[in-house]
Amino acid sequence: MSNKIIKVQDIRINVTNINEKDYICISDIAKAKSSNSRAADVIRNWLRNRSTLDFLTTWEQIYNPNFKVFESEHFRKQVGLLTFTPSVTEWCERTNAIGIYSKMGKYGGTYAHKDIAFEFASVISPVFKLYLIKEFERLKELENQNRKWDVKRILTKNNYLIHTDAIKNYILPDNDFYKNKEWLKYAEEADILNVIIFKTTAKKWRELNSNLAKNSNVRDYATINELTVLSNLESHNAELIKKGKSKEERFEILSAIAKYQLDVLNNAENIKLLGNGNNKE
Repeated sequence: MSNKIIKVQDIRINVTNINEKDYICISDIAKAKSSNSRAADVIRNWLRNRSTLDFLTTWEQIYNPNFKVFESEHFRKQVGLLTFTPSVTEWCERTNAIGIYSKMGKYGGTYAHKDIAFEFASVISPVFKLYLIKEFERLKELENQNRKWDVKRILTKNNYLIHTDAIKNYILPDNDFYKNKEWLKYAEEADILNVIIFKTTAKKWRELNSNLAKNSNVRDYATINELTVLSNLESHNAELIKKGKSKEERFEILSAIAKYQLDVLNNAENIKLLGNGNNKE
C-alpha cells in the first residue's frame, strides 16, 4: 500500500490503494472548507446527516457482504439528536464497514473509497468535486501509462536470465571480469538481437540519438511488437548457443524468426485497427 498525492485547487490530497481499490483522504478534502484543526469536525457533521448514512449504507450493501445492516440502523435512528456525534471509527467498528476508515501516523487521516470521497466532495463544493475528479482521472491515466511501460520492460526481462546464463556457460569459460574483460561478449550477444530487430547496435543508436536523455536506450523506444519478438529471440538464442551454433548461423536463424513473428504481430494489429474502423461506421 503506497500513497500518491494529487493537487486540487492548491490543496494536496493523499490517494492510496487497498486491494486494488482507490481510497482518497477526505480529511485533506475537508481542508477546502475549513482549517486542519476543523477537518475532523467537518467529517463528523457530514457523518451525522441522514442522506450520508443512507449513501454509506447502500454502498456497503452493494460492495461489502460482511456489512452489518442492523447496526447501521442504530446510527440512522439517532439522526437529529443533539447527542448524536458519530465518529468514523465507531461506524466502522459497529457495522464492519469497509468504504471509509481512519488511520494514524504518516499519511494519517480519514480515507474513503473514491465513490464515497466524491460524494463527500459534493458537500464541500460541487466545483471542488469536479476538479477533484479531473485530477484523480489524470492520476489514473498516468498510472495506466506506467503499467504499459512496465509491460514493455517486463517483456525484455522475462528471458534475460536464460539468455545471460547460456552466454556464461557456453561462451565464457573464464568469467574473470577484471582480468580479461570477457564480459564484453555479453554486449556483443545483445547487439546481435539489436541488429536483427532495430538494424543497429546499441552504441551506434546512442551516437545517432545523442540529443536524447543521457541513459536512453534503443529498446526504450521500441514498439510492444518489437519487444515481444525481442523477448522470444532471447530464448531462441539461448537454445542455439547451447547447440554450439556460430554467431553467423544464429544471426541467420534468428533473423528469419524475427521477420516471421513481426509480420504476424503487425498484420494482426492492422486487422484489429481495420475492424475497429468498421465498427465506428
